[in-house]
Amino acid sequence: MKRREFLALAGIGAVATMTLSSCSLIDGSSSASAGSSGAFPSSWKDEITIDVFDDLANYQGIATGWFAKLVKDKFNMKLNMIAPNVAGGGDTLFNTRSAAGDLGDLVLLGSSAHLPQALKGGLLLDASPYYKNMGNVQKYDAAVKNVNKGQKGTFGFPTTVSSLKPTVSSEATDPLSAPFLRWDLYAQLGYPEINNLDDLLDVLQKMQHLQPKAPNGKPVYAFSFFKDWDSFVMQNATQFQGYYGYTQAGLVFAAADGSDYQSVLDSDGYYVQSLRLYAKASRMGLVDPDSPTQNYSALFTKFQNGEVLFSWWPWLGGSAYNTDANMKAGKGFQMAPLKNMKVYSAGVQPYGGSTSFAIGAKAKDPQRVAAFIDWLYSPEGVYANSGGVLATPGPEGMTWTNSSGKPDLNPFGQKTLLDGGTDTVSASYGGGTFSKGVSPINVVTVDLVDKDPATGQPFTYMVWPSYQALVENPLTKDWSAKMAGQKTTMAYLQKKGELVVAPGSGYIAPTDSSEISTLRGQLGTVIVSNSWKMAMSTSEAEFNALLKDMQTTANGLGYDKVYKVDLANAKAQAAAQKAIVKKFG
Repeated sequence: MKRREFLALAGIGAVATMTLSSCSLIDGSSSASAGSSGAFPSSWKDEITIDVFDDLANYQGIATGWFAKLVKDKFNMKLNMIAPNVAGGGDTLFNTRSAAGDLGDLVLLGSSAHLPQALKGGLLLDASPYYKNMGNVQKYDAAVKNVNKGQKGTFGFPTTVSSLKPTVSSEATDPLSAPFLRWDLYAQLGYPEINNLDDLLDVLQKMQHLQPKAPNGKPVYAFSFFKDWDSFVMQNATQFQGYYGYTQAGLVFAAADGSDYQSVLDSDGYYVQSLRLYAKASRMGLVDPDSPTQNYSALFTKFQNGEVLFSWWPWLGGSAYNTDANMKAGKGFQMAPLKNMKVYSAGVQPYGGSTSFAIGAKAKDPQRVAAFIDWLYSPEGVYANSGGVLATPGPEGMTWTNSSGKPDLNPFGQKTLLDGGTDTVSASYGGGTFSKGVSPINVVTVDLVDKDPATGQPFTYMVWPSYQALVENPLTKDWSAKMAGQKTTMAYLQKKGELVVAPGSGYIAPTDSSEISTLRGQLGTVIVSNSWKMAMSTSEAEFNALLKDMQTTANGLGYDKVYKVDLANAKAQAAAQKAIVKKFG
């Protein structure tokens, strides 16, 4: 796995954390109770293997490699991963194990519906007797109390918690979405000022004229789309909203501060305007004609080949094209600011995200499982559990050192984290390649922009000064020189006041009723189909006719019913954001 793929996965993880939510995950009756518990022992005599039911895991079976060895050394425990994602996806495995009355010893529930269902089914243990000894988790006691609100006990331990204020961005180096383009070609144009999205099209067209053919001889386009991620809207038409401080909530686009809400069908809303921009780009010859028929994998290959000029996300263009060789030649994707942009960024979540740990009601050694959960929230656990894929370096000593509060990747860390994790770790850490040995749990316990008290730096090495100096190259030097000397996109946006942070409230939208779910599917078919036709339309008249048809058909299907649900959820999210800012500042 290459480092660029690490970054791509981290970006996808960021997308996953942006789900809407409601104030508490839990309701219903309580589950089983644990026995009394004293302090956790410093060692565990008998080896055990625990079943880990994990909604987010992409690995099934006994965990191996350096993370597994670390867990074995500390807890004399092996992890037998049970992964619905590997077993076929959906709720089948959760339902089957729930019916059998045993989810596992350790449970990680990523669906907003699974935690209350598991509680009602009596499948979780009241961990109150152990919680008093869970000093690392107790640092986030407000989050624990919030997720267990209404329960007679302590069952859930939320993940992605933070000790920072909810108005602090959760994004370390790059926002989820911003205008990233081929910086080397932009530089050849003399770094022209880009006032707005229309200006962006003009710049991209000039870049295309500079390089009409890629090194492989194929034509170069500004935009290349794909359908894989479409749901009830065309996914590629939902990115520009983020440049102006909006985020998607179903069929609604909500301003980060809750001051405005737009409908997908609004003629003047950002969704339709994005489609109109793509249509204009298509008529300018800037859109890849393969777009309607290609998938993400084909698109990624085109980025690797230099056939695409614009990337909505840092982890697409940068991951594919910013190779060492290209960056040393000054070539690659970097963010080019629009003068009128105010980029959306998700704040950290003092109450945590939508995923929670719990101890299974039939756990064979609940005290040890509780101790393991607590360790995952310690600095040592955070570095190890998020090592590699989620942008922490891994265990101190194996990949990094801390000299007088100045963390730095050691030679092995530099080699393996920059080269994609294919290097073999020493036998003392368990052997095998670094990438194969990462934690299979696949969740962030403490937000990686939170700081390690021992270093004073965030847990993610991506923003360590030593790392920034290490990865400097002709491309980043040139970009930094034009970006007020800043080293990262986030640092630039914050310095220029071009960032708007939506407070992290931990809100989760309720699950759709069966009627709304059915309607949403019917609407999606109409909206996605018409959106693609509009994006590729050949005239303004054709675009307007397709827009009218989409609006009329969607309204006839009952669009208002779904829109009202999404609008209510978006407003509830805004209310939760105001409440959490009032509580935490």
